[in-house]
Amino acid sequence: MRLFWHEVRGELLLYSRSRELAFFTFLLPMVFFVLLGSTYGNDTVDGVKGSRFLEAGMIGYGAISIAFAGLAIVLVIRRETGILKRLRATPLPAAAYIAAVLSAFLVAFAVQVVGLVLLGRIAFGIALPDRVGSLVLALLLGAVAFCGLGIGVTALIRSAEGASAVVNAIYLPTAFIAGAFFSPRHFPQVLRAIADVLPLTYFLRLVRNVMLHGHEIWSQGTNVAVLAAWGLAGVIVALRSFRWEPHEG
Repeated sequence: MRLFWHEVRGELLLYSRSRELAFFTFLLPMVFFVLLGSTYGNDTVDGVKGSRFLEAGMIGYGAISIAFAGLAIVLVIRRETGILKRLRATPLPAAAYIAAVLSAFLVAFAVQVVGLVLLGRIAFGIALPDRVGSLVLALLLGAVAFCGLGIGVTALIRSAEGASAVVNAIYLPTAFIAGAFFSPRHFPQVLRAIADVLPLTYFLRLVRNVMLHGHEIWSQGTNVAVLAAWGLAGVIVALRSFRWEPHEG
């Protein structure tokens, strides 16, 4: 446990010192929240105020940005530069290292959620969530599921240079199609069909039902089950194909 907590502190320090990673995964959702909220925040979107709809969407975008994209990019870069291989040879248990990395990214996501909620309260007068317990469980489920998918997707990326390109090509279109920024209600049928199989779609539905409509998480069986299934699929792929050694060199 001492090794684990030591590694968690180190991972958080590395995350905060990586300016590009911190901006694109942590601060960018807040920037989008302010810009888009100023554009249609007072409109009505799917029966609720636009800023409230967008706040929940930015939480979903933050989850896939940090827990999926940020985690995958970091692991690929460390793998291809030989860092993971060297860490594997140290007394630090592999399970403790992976748990510490995941914990650091989960902490970053938790801080981001608090920042988005406070920003929504200050900038747009959005009330604080009243189903806190269900919201915490929903966010934890989503973040863990996207962490599993983030580790799993590293098997598809064979170079450090291609990490950002591949991950961005996956999660940015996913965020738009799933409805993180705008309501997908008026999207073309083909995009709505794609959205129906994306894990982010079900995470957004889960978060919005809890935050905007006051539902409890245990009343969201379909959303919870699909999200958990995606996370489990990511874990299975990760267990079968995760590499500590670089592909190159």
